[in-house]
Amino acid sequence: MLYIGTHLSSAKGYLRMGKDALSIGASTLQFFARNPRGTRSKALNVPDLTALSHLLAENHFAPIVAHAPYTLNACSSDPHLRELSRQMFAEDLALMEYLPGNLYNFHPGSRLKQDFHTAADYIADMLNTVMRPDQATTVLLETMSGKGTETGRTFEELAAIAERVDPALQPKLGFCMDSCHMSDSGYDMMEGLDQTLKEFDSILGLHRVKAFHLNDSLNPRGSRKDRHASIGQGVFGTEGILRILKHPLLQGLPFILETPQDLAGHQGEIKLLKELCQETAN
Repeated sequence: MLYIGTHLSSAKGYLRMGKDALSIGASTLQFFARNPRGTRSKALNVPDLTALSHLLAENHFAPIVAHAPYTLNACSSDPHLRELSRQMFAEDLALMEYLPGNLYNFHPGSRLKQDFHTAADYIADMLNTVMRPDQATTVLLETMSGKGTETGRTFEELAAIAERVDPALQPKLGFCMDSCHMSDSGYDMMEGLDQTLKEFDSILGLHRVKAFHLNDSLNPRGSRKDRHASIGQGVFGTEGILRILKHPLLQGLPFILETPQDLAGHQGEIKLLKELCQETAN
């Protein structure tokens, strides 16, 4: 089963967002749990969240992804920002309890002048403090491009963060792959895709990948730039994107497009990818 969707806005309501997803042929979606460039969250609207949950179930959606704001930086050198990040993380997980069985994805953060081990300790501390073994949401660490002082550029860095998390919380901790980020960080997502996935499996375990950001990249492998491109408009090309989408080790994942398109553009990309998958299946 192919599950593919895109990043949508919840500004006009969660149920409206779900209906937008259906209107463009999506079978999953991603949204920001709050202002992506700020700290404020929307007022909690339980009936709207419940209506979205019913809509997703009725239409057999794959798990959907709530994305943390870019301002969340669990490994900041500023104690105030670390505490603010902890608060946002806790509030977002509380919101996700009204959408049980879904996913919450966050960027590990930027360590600035701190060493990596200190940064990893800070990130794990937030996870250990806020997460609960009985929570309804799986939290995902995202693979990062490595621009600036981002943590999570390598599989080893992600593993070092994950291994600091309490064993009781491990079943609620997973990973989100991003094709643009992984390529920009130096991994071969085209001719070397099999080897890259094998390496990920040996270090982190492919069974812990719960979502995939499917993006083309404007920059060549290893650039550490993180500039997404529309499907077929970057270094992967349509063929490279399709290779990822159809890889046997990635089947069943919710694939999220974070491409620079509006709703109609995303509808076109979803339609194109579905058609290409069907053509190559025949």
